[in-house]
Amino acid sequence: MIDRYIEVFPGLTFSNPAEGVLQLTMEGPGLNSVDSETHRELADVWLTIDRDPEVRVALLAGAGKGFSSGGSFDLIESMRNDYATKLRVLREARDIVLNVINCSKPIVSAMWGPAVGAGLVAGLLADVSVVGRNARIIDGHTRLGVAAGDHAAICWPMLCGMAKAKYYLLTCRDLSGEEAERIGLVSLCVDDDQVLDEALAVSRELADGAQQAIRWTKRTLNHAYRMFEPAFDASLAYEFIGFEGPDVAEGLASHREKRAPDFGGSPTSE
Repeated sequence: MIDRYIEVFPGLTFSNPAEGVLQLTMEGPGLNSVDSETHRELADVWLTIDRDPEVRVALLAGAGKGFSSGGSFDLIESMRNDYATKLRVLREARDIVLNVINCSKPIVSAMWGPAVGAGLVAGLLADVSVVGRNARIIDGHTRLGVAAGDHAAICWPMLCGMAKAKYYLLTCRDLSGEEAERIGLVSLCVDDDQVLDEALAVSRELADGAQQAIRWTKRTLNHAYRMFEPAFDASLAYEFIGFEGPDVAEGLASHREKRAPDFGGSPTSE
């Protein structure tokens, strides 16, 4: 089961912790930051899983102390400086969301520590999301100086309600795992050292279940996400327009210099 994935998706680590369960682990520098290669793989791997008769459930996790710290600074710089890269990453960002939604196999996520960016996209869109009590879930788009694109418009209002979605997406405040469960953003919160065990237990249960019934149930429920695809497309467009503006330069610099950003005086328009 694993060999075909290792060859095609070298930026991810794969294992087979239970019969029918494929575990994908983000493992890289900077708390599993997502570089150009990993971003592409997070978009494409779900297509392979969908067509793999040996996989009944996919389990997504991060290595070490966190789930993922989001897109690498090098990837963001490449997007700002090269139009072709920007278009490629935009397509991949769209594909990550839609391929997770349209993958017929159930997806379980196991999140502890920081959960940000492209990794968080798949983590929250997973059919069952298991988080640690002290996880730090952050959608940092506006802190970077761009609109909250990726998955935010398509799922945050549906999962936790519009008021909470606006609060966290506009302010970029982080949520603990406990708060994320309380407001309905994730499926289940457990002690940090139990996250992977619990996620694997859920994966085993799904792998042992009636496969066609589970897959059709997922497909039916995910029509709710598909209804919001126009809003999702708009959010991506606004996000990537923002990468052309001055705010993202300040947002990126402030991240690198570990200071608060100063967006005062930048031109604004609706």
